[in-house]
Amino acid sequence: MKRWYVAQVFAGYEERVVADIRARMKELGLQEKVGQVLVPSAKLKPLFSFDEHQDQQLFPGYVLVEAEMGPEIMRLVTGSPRVIKFLGGKEPAALNRKEVERILSQMKGEIELAPVQADFVVGSEVEIKEGPFAGFVGIIDKVDEESEKLTVMVSIFGRMTPVELSFQHIDH
Repeated sequence: MKRWYVAQVFAGYEERVVADIRARMKELGLQEKVGQVLVPSAKLKPLFSFDEHQDQQLFPGYVLVEAEMGPEIMRLVTGSPRVIKFLGGKEPAALNRKEVERILSQMKGEIELAPVQADFVVGSEVEIKEGPFAGFVGIIDKVDEESEKLTVMVSIFGRMTPVELSFQHIDH
């Protein structure tokens, strides 16, 4: 029975590793023991409405391999250039059904990924890294997760002034 396994690879070489594994699989005649070999990636929800959807790797440095695990499959994958190891070591650990379904649904676009967000807490101190207030330090007054904006109280000429900033302008 084919199950899903995770191979750790050199980051940035995921697509090349997939191509190598597929080529070696055909070379060795192991097509019936190996199913899909994937780089898990999904469409990233655009930050602004005019931005295009971008593909983003879900797990940089990892490749998913659907296979009937055995010594020849271990050699096929781990013997490929730029493959470090299977997760689980000498006895690779298969992903459970729920994990695989979640990853595959993200890849199909059924679950849309939002840009990575930092957790901002009202009352915490942050440094502004971009824009006209770059270099200023302020205190978070309001957090609007939906529009990805913060209201930060900044001291300008000795007076606390509210400044609305996007999440990307803040370093915390």
